Amino acid sequence: MLGLKQTTALYRAISSPVCLRTSKATPSPINQLHLIRSHATAAAYDITYPYETGVNTPPPPPPLSSYLPPLSGSRTPPLNATPTEPKVSRTVQHLDLAPYDPALYWRRVPQWKHVTEELFLAYSWTLKNTVKTEHGLFKFLKEALPEQLIPSSDVNFKHVRTKDDFIAEALNGLRQAPMEVRLTPHILSVINWNNPVDDPVRRQFIPLASAFLSDHPKVALDSLHEEDDSPVPGLVHRYPDKALFLATSICPVYCRFCTRSYAIGPPTETVSKKAQKPSRKRWELVYEYIRTTKNLTDIVVSGGDTYYLQPDQITEIGKELLSIPHIKRIRFASKGLCVAPNRVLDPEDAWFKAFIGVSNSARAEGKHVCLHTHFNHPNEITWVTRKAAKYLTQNNVIVRNQSVLLKGVNDNIATMGQLIRQLADMNFTPYYVYQCDLVKGVEDLRTPLSTILSMEQNLRGTIAGFMMPNFVVDLPEGGGKRLATSYDSYSPDTGVSTFKAPGLQGEKGQRLYHYYDPLTRENHQGEASSSKGEPQHCLPPSFLQSYAKNVRDRVTHLL
Repeated sequence: MLGLKQTTALYRAISSPVCLRTSKATPSPINQLHLIRSHATAAAYDITYPYETGVNTPPPPPPLSSYLPPLSGSRTPPLNATPTEPKVSRTVQHLDLAPYDPALYWRRVPQWKHVTEELFLAYSWTLKNTVKTEHGLFKFLKEALPEQLIPSSDVNFKHVRTKDDFIAEALNGLRQAPMEVRLTPHILSVINWNNPVDDPVRRQFIPLASAFLSDHPKVALDSLHEEDDSPVPGLVHRYPDKALFLATSICPVYCRFCTRSYAIGPPTETVSKKAQKPSRKRWELVYEYIRTTKNLTDIVVSGGDTYYLQPDQITEIGKELLSIPHIKRIRFASKGLCVAPNRVLDPEDAWFKAFIGVSNSARAEGKHVCLHTHFNHPNEITWVTRKAAKYLTQNNVIVRNQSVLLKGVNDNIATMGQLIRQLADMNFTPYYVYQCDLVKGVEDLRTPLSTILSMEQNLRGTIAGFMMPNFVVDLPEGGGKRLATSYDSYSPDTGVSTFKAPGLQGEKGQRLYHYYDPLTRENHQGEASSSKGEPQHCLPPSFLQSYAKNVRDRVTHLL
């Protein structure tokens, strides 16, 4: 129980509109907020969060761990972790990677250094060792990270130097994110834990608090307005001859930039979800709509991710859709090949056997079934991926890939070119490269339209035409996919581009659609520091008072 003296001290420390630091190189209010949240996270998890005093790093605030209560809610587990010893040496010590065979890439993770190939390839082991909670992420990072990290090349992360720095940033970032954490062993094994801040795979799945920027005013949870185009729950019918069947709301991993963050995964501290769990009643409504809508010829089965449907459900959906005469093409969407390719090779798992059965049935009827997957970076591809791809090719499975253009992940020509070539070498057709959607919580991952335009211009002609993906923008407010080069107007100065979609029916085919480039970090800091004339190095008193009230409510609850 907190004493009155401790509670009063906490109030005064947070309620006072005192600057966190007084040197000229002060952090912006946004970064100050990250510092407060990070120290709160450190206190809740009983981990150290050391800073060295200097021009570019803030000194530690008064210790909060003695009187700050744990954050409310089930996402903060009661841990009894022992604080790490103070760092004495400045010598950077990294993970010892020498003992492991490069082919056994999962052994780069210390806790899996004795896992055999047979065990790693078992999908049951993958499910057992998938990180699914904040507590699970904390435990994994505690074991996987070295004490000292390779310094980030990003000036905004110069303060992240140690294991505990990174853990505090990650846990705090997760609380601000619209998506919950879910990470498979394969994905966890291809991340460079010596330099996790700059790792392109980490950026897609584990948010860091200091990376967050205020959302663009035009972003939305359902930026594509899919719910507006849903004639029955779980079906999106936007294009004349194609519909999207959202069969489930669960995925093998949760991407930070998910376009369906309004529905996918469990609720988070920032988003309540509208789940589309597998349901016989809901599926029957979808089947009936498809049967009675004769102009439909193409169905995309997605979610969520069809990897999380049971094998008998894959068979059922395939059988039902193939039995409808006017349905000629079925696409099953899954990121599974990217994040858990070992499932293809597991003789004990029946998912791909069921899928191959549906694919063969379609071929026998002269219809088309394929698998659409989602790779974003070459590092996601290993020998396990290639072996899985070979198995699918041998079984006549058609695979296409859809990537998302993401800042710090694949937004350079060399990386995207390498990804496209490696996909083609596995007989995965590079189908789409999407401009990142205008969804909440990912402003640090979005790129301006000029990036995707330049990328296509520079890649076309260097790669065979049949290997070149379409570089597209999925237009906000339900305009559908349009080639990025088909913009009606674009001003890099204002960051606003306009598109038309004449192929859509009714008012949608007549209107003008807008896409907005991300705001820069400088834009965010300038806007935050200019409000009400506040000095750049101080947090507004109104925020501090609100934060103090939040702490008071938690303290009162515990008392």
